[in-house]
Amino acid sequence: MHIIAAASLLRATRTPALFSTSFARAICTAPSNNFHSSPFHSVAALRGFRTPVVGSVESAPFWADRSRYESRRGFYCWNKTSFGLRGAVASAAAVLSPVERKISTMATDSAYKDILTSLPKPGGGEFGKYYSLTALNDPRTDKLPYSIRILLESAIRNCDNFQVTKADVEKILDWENSAPKQVEIPFKPARVILQDFTGVPAVVDLASMRDGMKQLGGDTTKINPLIPVDLVVDHSVQVDVARSENALQLNMEHEFNRNKERFGFLKWGSSAFNNMLVVPPGSGIVHQVNLEYLGRVVFNTNGLLYPDSVVGTDSHTTMIDGLGVAGWGVGGIEAESAMLGQPMSMVLPGVVGFKLMGSLKNGVTATDLVLTVTQMLRKHGVVGKFVEFYGDGMGKLSLADRATIANMSPEYGATMGFFPVDHVTLEYLKLTGRSDETIIMIEAYLRANRMFVDYNEPQVERIYSSYLELDLSAVEPCISGPKRPHDRVTLKEMKADWHACLDSKVGFKGFAIPKDAQVKVAKFTYNGMPAEMKHGDVVIAAITSCTNTSNPNVMLGAALVAKKALDLGLEVKPWIKTSLAPGSGVVTKYLQQSGLQQYLDRQGFQLVGYGCTTCIGNSGDLHESVSAAITDNDIVAAAVLSGNRNFEGRVHPLTRANYLASPPLVVAYALAGTVDIDFETEPIGIGKDGKNVYLRDIWPSTEEIAKVVESSVLPDMFKLTYQTITQGNPMWNQLSVPGGTLYTWDPKSTYIHDPPYFKGMTMTPPGPHGVKDAYCLLNFGDSITTDHISPAGNIHKDSPAARYLMERGVDRRDFNSYGSRRGNDEIMARGTFANIRLVNKLLNGEVGPKTVHIPTGEKLSVFDAAMKYKNEGHDTIVLAGAEYGSGSSRDWAAKGPMLLGVKAVISKSFERIHRSNLVGMGIIPLCFKPGEDADSLGLTGHERYTIDLPSDISQIKPGQDVSVTTDTGKSFTCVSRFDTQVELVYFDHGGILPYVIRQLVSNQQ
Repeated sequence: MHIIAAASLLRATRTPALFSTSFARAICTAPSNNFHSSPFHSVAALRGFRTPVVGSVESAPFWADRSRYESRRGFYCWNKTSFGLRGAVASAAAVLSPVERKISTMATDSAYKDILTSLPKPGGGEFGKYYSLTALNDPRTDKLPYSIRILLESAIRNCDNFQVTKADVEKILDWENSAPKQVEIPFKPARVILQDFTGVPAVVDLASMRDGMKQLGGDTTKINPLIPVDLVVDHSVQVDVARSENALQLNMEHEFNRNKERFGFLKWGSSAFNNMLVVPPGSGIVHQVNLEYLGRVVFNTNGLLYPDSVVGTDSHTTMIDGLGVAGWGVGGIEAESAMLGQPMSMVLPGVVGFKLMGSLKNGVTATDLVLTVTQMLRKHGVVGKFVEFYGDGMGKLSLADRATIANMSPEYGATMGFFPVDHVTLEYLKLTGRSDETIIMIEAYLRANRMFVDYNEPQVERIYSSYLELDLSAVEPCISGPKRPHDRVTLKEMKADWHACLDSKVGFKGFAIPKDAQVKVAKFTYNGMPAEMKHGDVVIAAITSCTNTSNPNVMLGAALVAKKALDLGLEVKPWIKTSLAPGSGVVTKYLQQSGLQQYLDRQGFQLVGYGCTTCIGNSGDLHESVSAAITDNDIVAAAVLSGNRNFEGRVHPLTRANYLASPPLVVAYALAGTVDIDFETEPIGIGKDGKNVYLRDIWPSTEEIAKVVESSVLPDMFKLTYQTITQGNPMWNQLSVPGGTLYTWDPKSTYIHDPPYFKGMTMTPPGPHGVKDAYCLLNFGDSITTDHISPAGNIHKDSPAARYLMERGVDRRDFNSYGSRRGNDEIMARGTFANIRLVNKLLNGEVGPKTVHIPTGEKLSVFDAAMKYKNEGHDTIVLAGAEYGSGSSRDWAAKGPMLLGVKAVISKSFERIHRSNLVGMGIIPLCFKPGEDADSLGLTGHERYTIDLPSDISQIKPGQDVSVTTDTGKSFTCVSRFDTQVELVYFDHGGILPYVIRQLVSNQQ
C-alpha cells in the first residue's frame, strides 16, 4: 500500500510538488512483501502500478487503492514516513530509469535553461521553477494569443535541438508572420486522455506493439506510456431500461454482461502498462470527469511548473479548453505515439479572436449560445484553427457555460475553442474541490508567465488572424437539426422550418415527404392503450452528453420545467423514451439537494446511467409497438437530445429527424410530444384546469435558476463524488484478470483480437507506394462522417459483422455495438462503411451499406466487394466530396479502410483529425484542385485510377501536386495532403506505429 501511495505522486500534478517526484517515491516508500528486487519490478512498483507477476492476480484491485488516486487531488503522504530527505535522495537515485533520469534533468538539458526562473511562495520558499516567457525579453510574446503562448512554453521546455529545435521556438515566437505560411511545429502534450470506445483499440495496439517489439528482438517494456494517460469507461452503457427507478442498476448489469471481456482487458492494461489510469464504468463521462477532476491547469512535476495540456481520442476533448487547459482531439494512432514520447507534428494554427460582449437575455441558455456560436464559426471557416474568446462578456459566462462552448469545437470545425484562465476559472477550481494551495500556485504561475487574464487590469491588445464578435444579448432560444449540429433553427421559426424539411428533397434539410402523406396518422397500441403517431412526433427525449450535463444551470433549469409542468397537470406520453444520463455523480447530488430530481422522475427522466448513452447512439431499442408504427407507416420520427451530434443514423436507426437542444427544451419537447410546434403561439398541452399551457408558463427565469444553483451546487459534492469514484464498484472490482506484461490473445474472442498491423514486420521501411489501376470502392458526395465510415451503433442483423458473430455462436441479442467491439479488427473491418444511411453514388440513389463490384456489376456489401477486389489482386480508392471524415475522431475510420485494401482517398476536403488518421495508417489523402470535384471532372467511379507517386520518399514534398489518370483517358491533378515532413516519414514506414517501433528498437540498439 505504501509503495503504491508513494508512486502515485508521479501523478500528483494538481498540488505543488514540494520536492522532486523522485524524492517522493523514496520518502513515501516503506518495505512491502510484494516488493521485487529486479530493476523492472522495482521501478514499476515505485511508479504506482502493480508489480507485474506472471500468472498471478493481485487481491487488491487497482481502483480500490484510494491512496494512489488521492495524491492526484492534492493529498500529501509526507506524514506517512519518517525517512529523512538525505536518505530519500540516495534511495531515489538508485531506482531511476533512463526515461526518469531524462525527465529529472530536463530543466538543465534544455537549450533555454538560462530562462529557468524560481516561482516564490507568498509565505516564503518556492513552488518550483518554470521557463519564463518574460525572461525571453522579446516584445512579440506580449501580443501572442494566450493559446499560442502555451505552444511556445511547451516548445521552450522541450527544446533539445533534436525533437524540438530553437528554429521551432522562433516559428512560434514569430507566429504573426509564420502562421499564414502553414509552417510545421512539434508539440508534446502533458498528458493523454481516452474513452473506452477509442481506448480499447489503443490498448490493443500497445499490446500488439509489444508483440512486434518482441518479434524484432526489442525490449517489450519500452512500449509504455511516458506521460500520464487517463482512460474513462463511459461509452459502453446503453439505455436498455428507461423510465424505471431501477434503470441505473439494470443498465449497469447489462453493460457488464456485454462488456466483461473488454473491461477485463482494460483492467489488465491498467496493471500491465505504466502511467495508465483506468476509471471504471459508472463513474461519469470522460470530458466532465476531466473538467471537474482530472484537469490540472498547471503541472508541478519534479519541481518544474508548466501548463497542463492534453490530447484525447475523442473529438470533444476540447471541453477542457473552457478551463484554460489546451486540449483537442486526435486520432488514436497519434495519441498512441504521443504516449510513447513522440512529438506531435502540427501546422502552426491561425487563431480567430472571438469577442463576447453584453450578457444573455432572461431565459436564454448556454445551449442556445453554443448553437449560435457554432453556426457563426462554421460560416466563418475555422477548420484547423484555434478560436480564442475574449471581451467584457467573458465575465458574464460561468465556467460551465464556457465549457459548453469549448465542447462543441468539433461541430464548428476548430481545433480548439479556448478560454484563457481568469478569476472565473479560479472560482470554478475552488467550487470543484481543488485545494487552496493548488489554486494559489496556479494563479501565481500563470500571472508570472503572462498566461492569466485579469479583466480588472488594462488589456494588452493581442493580435489574431481574424476577428468575430457577438453581443450575447442577441442570442435567441434555438435548437439545431434535423441532421447537422450547425443547422440552427430559432424556436420561433421551428414550425415553418419543419414543414420546409418535409417538403424539401432528401438532404441535410429535407425528407421529401409528399404533401398528401404529411398528414398521415399512424394508429398503434402501446401496452394496451390506444396511441397515434405523426411525422415529427418525438419518440426519444434524452438529457444526455457532457456538453450540457456539466452545466448546473441547464440541468436544474430542466428540472424546474418538469416541476412546473407537473404542477399544471402536464405529463410526458408514456411511449416516448425519456432518459437522464449525466456525466458526473455531482449532478445527481445537486438535483437531490434541490429537491427537483423527483419531478424529473415523474416525467420519465429517471437516471439511466453515468455515460454518453443517446449522444453516441447508445439509445437502446424503442418499444416494439413504437418501432412498428414508424417502419410500417414510414413516419419521420424525431429525437430531441441535449447532445452535440445529430448526424443521420447516429442517434437511433428509426429517428430520421434529430434535434440538439438544451435540457429544459428536451423536457419541453417531450411534453409537447412533437417538434411540429410553434411554442410562441401553440400550447404544449391542456392543464388540469382545462386551460392551455404554453412554454412561457413553465419556463423558469434566469434569476430563478440562479437561486437554485447557488443553494444546491456545493463544493463538498465534488469532493465526495471524486473520493467515492476511487472505490470503483463491486462489478469492476470483482473482475479477475491475468498478470504479465504480454497479453495472451484468445483466438475465440469476439471482443479482443490481435490486429495484423505488425505481422511480418522488419526493420526496413516498406517505402512509399503509388496506386496502379485501382477500382473505385465507393463514390461519395459531401459530409461523409466518421459515423458513415465506421459506425459506433447497433450491428444490423443482415450485416457482414452479424454474419461473422453468428458463425461464432454469438446470439443476436448479444451483438452489442460496433463501438464496443473496436478491439476486434475482424468485426471492425466488416463494419467499415456499414452505416445503413450510407449514400453511394455507384448505387444510383439507393441508400445503404452496399456498393457495386465494377468488373462484374454485382451489388454487394462493401466488405464483400472489398474482399473480392483483394482476392483478385486489385487496389481500391474512395472518391468523396467536401468535409470527408467530419464528426468524431475515430481511428477505425482509417484502420477499417486500410484493412479493406483502400490505398487512397480523393476528396474536396478532409476533416483535420481524419486526414491525420489516414496518413497514420498509410493511406494517401488527396484533394481535388479548388473548384473541381468528381462530378465536374466527369468521374463516375466506374473508371480505374492510377496515382503517380515517386518510389523515393525524398522526392515527395508536403502539399505537392500529384497526377491522377484513369483508364478512360481522363487526367487531372490533385494536391497531396501529406501536410508535414514528419507525415511523409510515417508514410515511408507504412504508418506511424511501425515507425515508432522501428525507432524504439533502433534507439535500444
